[in-house]
Parts: sequence; structure tokens; C-alpha cells
Amino acid sequence: MTVVTKKIKFQTKGEVDIIDISKSVNKVIQETNLNNGIATVFCPGATGAITTIEYEPGLIEDLPNALEKFAPKNAYYKHHELWHDGNGHSHVRASILGPSLTVPFNEKRLILGTWQQIVFLELDVKSRSREIIVQIIGE
Repeated sequence: MTVVTKKIKFQTKGEVDIIDISKSVNKVIQETNLNNGIATVFCPGATGAITTIEYEPGLIEDLPNALEKFAPKNAYYKHHELWHDGNGHSHVRASILGPSLTVPFNEKRLILGTWQQIVFLELDVKSRSREIIVQIIGE
């Protein structure tokens, strides 16, 4: 069994920017000598999240609307008392969605559903330079 760790770097536009990273993750897998295994996609940081969605205009609009319902931007967050940075909702949203996802691959291709893509969600209130870790375990 072999373990390969790679990075994917990109710039976000700011709050609730949803970026399809499926092709980038597939490219990282194809650059290895591994044919079968699992890839863990991880976002270091407390205001980004990794998940899967059908990356289409309706859901790109629906997901931020749903996030606003369960962790409203204008609600009171104790986090603001310490840092005064206005991103308490960003931390709550990221905690609920989670920082990582593990996806199997076969013959150097991610095994995803027909309408399923891996996405990064920028949940912080400003644009950020992000570095996503992809750790691949396989043979």
C-alpha cells in the first residue's frame, strides 16, 4: 500500500463561493502510480468545508440559502466577542459541513455518482487563498 499527499491551491471570491474541485482531485490521482484506493480531500482551516453536490445553478443558489437558515449571518455569535471579525456563522457552518471527504477511486478515476461533484465551500466573510490537501492511499 502506498500513500501520496498532494496539494490543490486556488483563490476564493469570498463568502459562500462554491468551487467544483472534482477535476483537480482526479488530476492529482492520475499523476500518481496508483490505480485503486481512496482519496481524502481535506481543508485545513476553520472556515472552509468540503462536500458533494450536483454542481448546477439551482443548487449553487439553494445551498447558501439553506446555510443562511441554519446558521444566519446576522445572528449573535459569542465568537465575535473574542475576535470581532464577524465570521462566527462561518465557523458554525464549516463545523456542521465538515473539513473533509473520502472518495474511492478505481482505474485512476474517482467513483462519483452521475450528478455528484466534490466542492469546496468558502464560508469566511472574505476572499482567501486556499490550499486543499489530497491524501491518496492505494495500490
